[in-house]
Amino acid sequence: MRGRILLVIGFGAGYVLGAKAGRQRYEQIASAADKVWNNPTVKKQRHEVQHMVETQAPKLVEQAKGVAGDAMSKVGGKGKGRRGNGGTTEIARPEDVS
Repeated sequence: MRGRILLVIGFGAGYVLGAKAGRQRYEQIASAADKVWNNPTVKKQRHEVQHMVETQAPKLVEQAKGVAGDAMSKVGGKGKGRRGNGGTTEIARPEDVS
């Protein structure tokens, strides 16, 4: 109960302090963030990262599929999951895993 009371007091204090900062401070922070976001250097880096993600994501997906397939074959699942074999799941025993 004491923790809840402290939590409510903390929220109340945060609300009061935030309200005192007011709209003017919010506008000041938003303006500074907008300047950083639209800075030519930052904009260039954003585009470079977006391009890298767009080109590398398909490669990573294929690599993950390959690793997952290798793991499945090691544990003896051979691609069968919950839906692939009538709702049952195969469980590898320690002696089956090399």
